[in-house]
Amino acid sequence: MSNDAVKATWFSARCVFHHLDPDVFEERITVWLAPDVDAAIELAEGEAEAYAAVNEIQFNGFVQAYAMIDELESGAEVFSLGRTSDLPEDEYLTRFFHTGDERQREFEPEE
Repeated sequence: MSNDAVKATWFSARCVFHHLDPDVFEERITVWLAPDVDAAIELAEGEAEAYAAVNEIQFNGFVQAYAMIDELESGAEVFSLGRTSDLPEDEYLTRFFHTGDERQREFEPEE
């Protein structure tokens, strides 16, 4: 490997899509091996546009990228986002993560 060669890094990218029927927003995280964050975003945007076309949904161009520090393996951190807020914890979680409109299943641990 020459001194000019750039070592590829794993990046994750979060993209947002809009399904029109039913009216649902989807957040999707993918991982990319790229030389830098700009290349990772470009790869993610291309894949997001293809994903949107195949699924007949809208990709709004929103991409957040994260340089992964951990090796890509079970338990590796693939995305992290910090947000400053004056909200108390319960209100913060309700506002940003548990609005009641999510399309998800609740986990019921076995007794």
